[in-house]
Amino acid sequence: MSVELKTPEALEVMRQAGRINSEVRALLIEAVRPGVTGLELDRLAKQAIAERGGEPTFVGYAPMGKPPYPGAICYSVNEHLVHGIPGKRALQEGDIVSIDLGVTYHGYVSDAATTVAVGTVSPEARRLLESTQRALWAGIEAARPGNRLGDVSAAIGACGKGYGIVQGYGGHGVGRQMHMDPHIPNYGRAGTGLKLMAGMVIALEPMFALGSPATEETDDGWTVVMSDGSLSAHFEETVAITAQGPEVLTRIA
Repeated sequence: MSVELKTPEALEVMRQAGRINSEVRALLIEAVRPGVTGLELDRLAKQAIAERGGEPTFVGYAPMGKPPYPGAICYSVNEHLVHGIPGKRALQEGDIVSIDLGVTYHGYVSDAATTVAVGTVSPEARRLLESTQRALWAGIEAARPGNRLGDVSAAIGACGKGYGIVQGYGGHGVGRQMHMDPHIPNYGRAGTGLKLMAGMVIALEPMFALGSPATEETDDGWTVVMSDGSLSAHFEETVAITAQGPEVLTRIA
């Protein structure tokens, strides 16, 4: 497996890409409310990215023969896990919505996501969001030079007890491309796998569901839904592994 190590110059550009991502994501989170649509949030994202000198990474993305992705954000509501296409569906009180955002700046990508409660949500939904976000930060804490990839995956998975831990999707390396080696499952065995080194940049993204972890893709070629219709949550940050420890490039201030 060939894993890209970033130079200090590349890492500095990625910090700028991450800053734009965090600022735009904060605007999107603030805009989430009952009645707002995915298309409205997508327009906001495109405008805010352009104003900051970035480019929306997702627009036109077409891996493995998929149709070109049309949006700047992925907009996934309730049982929609990831890669939902922003449309006219208006958010309703009690929904949860995952907003995934990619920003490219001077050729380097930042990738981050958050799942937001729309108004007042059920206690079960609230706990799901809290557990999935806690898993993200547990994985980040384990992303240190000398640790193994399995340490990161195991830390994430340990927070998913009682939930469906999605197995078909996970974290990844990130840099000049959005999806790079290594693939990072959201479950694993500590002490195994690739040794982590300073200079690596990875996107960690735990995905948990209230029910079964089984998923399926809809006819649009992108939207991934939980097969049993259960609520799902998704959080993600872009993380640089440095000699001083993990640095979250997309962290919202």
